[in-house]
This record gives sequence, structure tokens and C-alpha cells, in this order.
Amino acid sequence: MSATRYSQMSAYELQQEIAGLHEKARKAEQLGMVNEFAVLERKAIMAKAYLLNPKDFKPGEMYSIEGDPGTYFKIDYLNGVFAWGYRLSGTKQDEALPISMLTSLK
Repeated sequence: MSATRYSQMSAYELQQEIAGLHEKARKAEQLGMVNEFAVLERKAIMAKAYLLNPKDFKPGEMYSIEGDPGTYFKIDYLNGVFAWGYRLSGTKQDEALPISMLTSLK
């Protein structure tokens, strides 16, 4: 993997990085390396966030969370590729999620 920041990569470079991360994650999963798999999946989610336009995500709106069915997230504000807000279930504690984890309900 490169040392270049995701924010400095072109869309093509990001897609290559994501493909490489998914391949490494698949191998880690086959080898039973659960922690390694989780780290690689998180990196892929972060890289995907940089392929999206933060302007497509609106504060005050609800989104479902990818990988967490039935859980909804309300955005308070955006900072770069992170949506800050809270999950409707639980403590309603502020947290930041990469926008690539959010799916519009519309």
C-alpha cells in the first residue's frame, strides 16, 4: 500500500487501492486473520469515502448505516468526508462516520 493520503489520490488511484484492500481482506479472512480482515475493511471504507461528494449528504437527514441493518444515523454536520451526528438507537452520543457507511433512505 502507498503512503499517499487518500485525500490526495485520484479516483482511479482510490479504486485501485480499494480493489487491493478487498483482495488482501479476502486473503486475511481465508486465513482466519479476523483482526487483519477488520482493519483492511475499515481502510477500504475510508478510501470509498473519498470517491463520494460530501455535498450529497445533508445535515438533519437520516441515513441507514451500511453493515448495521435497522440502525439509523442523523447527521448534525459534515467535516470533510466524515458525517458527525448520532445513531437513533442507544445513547445518542455524538460520533463521526465516514460518508461511505451511510445510505440515503430516499
